[in-house]
Amino acid sequence: MYNMDENWQEFPDSSFNERDLNVLNLIGEEGLTSFTFDGLKRRLGVHSETLSRILCRLRDQGLVEKLPEGYRVKTKVKEFVPMQPLDVDEPRVPIMQTLLSPDVPVQHVISDLSGRWFGVLRWLGYSENKESVTLKWITENGGVQVNAVFSDNQLSIEAKLLHEKNLNVALRASYQLIGYIAKFYSGGSRISHVAYFGDFKPFLMFT
Repeated sequence: MYNMDENWQEFPDSSFNERDLNVLNLIGEEGLTSFTFDGLKRRLGVHSETLSRILCRLRDQGLVEKLPEGYRVKTKVKEFVPMQPLDVDEPRVPIMQTLLSPDVPVQHVISDLSGRWFGVLRWLGYSENKESVTLKWITENGGVQVNAVFSDNQLSIEAKLLHEKNLNVALRASYQLIGYIAKFYSGGSRISHVAYFGDFKPFLMFT
């Protein structure tokens, strides 16, 4: 994991405490562009009042911006917190890869999915770069994170096991998201070439 202490002098204000840095480090590791309060609270496992105080300090420093739908990360955060992969003790489970029909603009799909809840999944936020947009959800207890990565008319779904190491929980949560995406496309039979990892039934094949 990136060591925030090494770049302490780069921050605009040295009054950040360890909890502040944990939030900034997560923002950096996840590459978050936008996030919700409840999603971040579940992801970090912190008390509401604690997170509220942290975000107030980050707002005061101009690192995040409060919006009606949640928080937007300001560009300068990326200058202070390099985008680093998460620790290896948070296993990533690839669930599905598929091609998306160019008949439906990917941005329409992303807009429809953003902010939605699916079963036990709660909206966390999203990250974006020149290559892809990643939508992120987390289970109610914060144990599993599910990501949907959209890139060049392709969709990849992966689960990350946080403090919940039960693979079945990760699969059920992922399938709830996949089920909604399937309904979104089923009208025009627009999903094809589905590849599942592991011994899972490919139930997103449309003809």
